[in-house]
Amino acid sequence: MAKKVMVVDDDPNIVKYISAVLEDAGYETCSASDGTEAYDVLKKETPDLITLDLDMPEEWGPRFYRRYSKKPEYKDIPVIVVSGLSGIDHAIKSAVAVIQKPFEPEELLKIVKNTIG
Repeated sequence: MAKKVMVVDDDPNIVKYISAVLEDAGYETCSASDGTEAYDVLKKETPDLITLDLDMPEEWGPRFYRRYSKKPEYKDIPVIVVSGLSGIDHAIKSAVAVIQKPFEPEELLKIVKNTIG
């Protein structure tokens, strides 16, 4: 069974791009456009990993992360921060990686493979 990655970003083009990269590598994907929607998707899909933008409308990435990581059933889901903001290295201290937009797809795939196989 394929591992599932949830892509959380407010830019639909970024969601399509990351999803295509991951699906081409054999992963399943689900997505959300902000933290509020992401929490609803998280409850339905329970992904193996989350890629998370920081700057989004409604609920921004760090707030979504704090909310879901407090729940025992979700706290061990690893997160990769993918953002265009500068100084993002410390936004989510327990992130397995921080990737600055724009990025190379191989960089993302390497981190995903090393994290969830």
